[in-house]
Amino acid sequence: MVKEEKEENRGSVEFQVFSFTNKIRRLASHLELHKKDFSSERGLRRLLGKRQRLLAYLAKKNRVRYKIGRASCFSYFISSLIVVLDFSF
Repeated sequence: MVKEEKEENRGSVEFQVFSFTNKIRRLASHLELHKKDFSSERGLRRLLGKRQRLLAYLAKKNRVRYKIGRASCFSYFISSLIVVLDFSF
């Protein structure tokens, strides 16, 4: 059996930032339904801190890669804001 190699590098800082962003999205939507789930809220705060530290590291090491990682984090929030504005009418 031949293994197909994945094109993405799962150990790269950008991939970790992207992965944390996806986990943050899932936890945020979970917390919208379960407002009193304080252990998940703590986990969300930890993930936000980890992502923030990774972005700070990336900003120090390579500015171009930092801007790419930062854009992937905030593209979700912009698109969700547009969806919220569409449903508010």
